[in-house]
Amino acid sequence: MKFLIDTYAFLWYIQASDQLSPKAAGILEDPSQSLYFSIASLWEISIKMGLGKLTLDNSFHELEALLSRLSIEILPVTFADTETYLRLPLHHRDPFDRILVSQAMNCSLFIITADSAFNAYAIDPIW
Repeated sequence: MKFLIDTYAFLWYIQASDQLSPKAAGILEDPSQSLYFSIASLWEISIKMGLGKLTLDNSFHELEALLSRLSIEILPVTFADTETYLRLPLHHRDPFDRILVSQAMNCSLFIITADSAFNAYAIDPIW
């Protein structure tokens, strides 16, 4: 199966947080799964780190190698994703989460997320 990892699910995973559900952790630790992390999530992390709203055990620079080591592919935002974004109903106002929804729709991905607002869209959130 193919999974897109929500920003906070990834952060909780790399920080060994108990906020990550056992089901999500199991998927992230299963080498047979195809895992993706949106470039939009990296942008969100860099913004929050730059504003001092987020600190990590790793530097931002180390995230690329960490993603590679965990066999998580970085998913680019495509023109088609932005077109889908434009047509999404406003069930969720967070622009980063809305682009994740668009990417999940366009790439037929399940989203690993604790955010119940994703349930309003025609995607398959996993938690």
